[in-house]
Amino acid sequence: MEHSHDTEQLNKWRLMLGRYADNQIPFGAGSKTMQDMDNVLDYLYSREYGEDEGVRDPKELRGGSGQSQLTVSKWINEVNRLFPKETIEVLEKEALDRYGMTELLTDESVLEKLEPNQELLKLILQLKGLMSPKVLSAAKQIVRRVVEELRKKFEQEIRQSLTGRVDKNQESPVASARNLDMKKTILRNLKHYDKEKERLVLEKVYFYSRVRQNVTWHVVICVDESGSMLDSVIHSAVMAGIFASLPMLETKLVIFDTNVVDLSESVDDAVETLMSVQLGGGTDIGKAMRYCETLVTEPERTIFVLVTDLYEGGRPQEMYACARGLVEAGVKVMILTALDKEANPNYDRKAAAKMAALGANVAAMTPGELADWVGGIIHE
Repeated sequence: MEHSHDTEQLNKWRLMLGRYADNQIPFGAGSKTMQDMDNVLDYLYSREYGEDEGVRDPKELRGGSGQSQLTVSKWINEVNRLFPKETIEVLEKEALDRYGMTELLTDESVLEKLEPNQELLKLILQLKGLMSPKVLSAAKQIVRRVVEELRKKFEQEIRQSLTGRVDKNQESPVASARNLDMKKTILRNLKHYDKEKERLVLEKVYFYSRVRQNVTWHVVICVDESGSMLDSVIHSAVMAGIFASLPMLETKLVIFDTNVVDLSESVDDAVETLMSVQLGGGTDIGKAMRYCETLVTEPERTIFVLVTDLYEGGRPQEMYACARGLVEAGVKVMILTALDKEANPNYDRKAAAKMAALGANVAAMTPGELADWVGGIIHE
């Protein structure tokens, strides 16, 4: 039993060290699975040594179940067969990010086997220009699946933040911890106090109702599509789609680099929005803000959300003049330096300070925090 444990530990060390440790720590007998895993890892990580697709010197090839002539398609099949989901995601990300195996996204049969997640979505958006129409169609289905997962994740919280404020004068049948009427619940249940066990028995729990907001607000979301903002672009598209589905909000969506593209007609379809994104190029924030000014018809009932790292490639004074004009007109201005699950910003802090001095709100937020901020404004 102890010998079996030692062999297992040695096999794991051999797997971690790679084929250059083969002479010192060979795989133990009956370790075909480990050898298969070694081949898969070697196919990827031999690129670290400048070798082409893991092909070795023929003198180094092992007999038996040794190195097979893997292709990208066979490699992804073996990855999915041999490793758990968490490891698969790491290997796929390494293959694309570190070693440039773009074949993973340009071969339809391989693409369909990849695990749909936000990292894969980002890579699809970066490489969609390399895809044939057939592969692009398969990629779009992956985008749709990831977007739907994000939408489900955000929608309930966003709707709760935006569909109404608490009315403390009216009881609600809807049980929500957020609307718990603690005072009324305690007072109404005092008669059920258990003296023997010294505890309050809650026969009924009371909740405040929520008042629906019927007056329309206008939301203009303007998103910097530069590569550094990719996580924020994804979350902005999903958020805009959810906002557009709410009756109290009229939502416009604009994306920009040095050009400005109005996607308001398809704002309710985050997939189409994302597939329209063209990453890279310069950034002209002022130009985008000037365009968004033309979309403002009721300044006092308009929320302008600019999603950008504030690294302006155009004329900074134009950007500041637009911000000043919007604020002075009564528009509620939010500059989001990041909009993602971690809300980790990387932005021009001097520009952010100037924007804040002009009266704009400047922050990095999660989608839930943005919804709370918008909800606080429309329910004032």
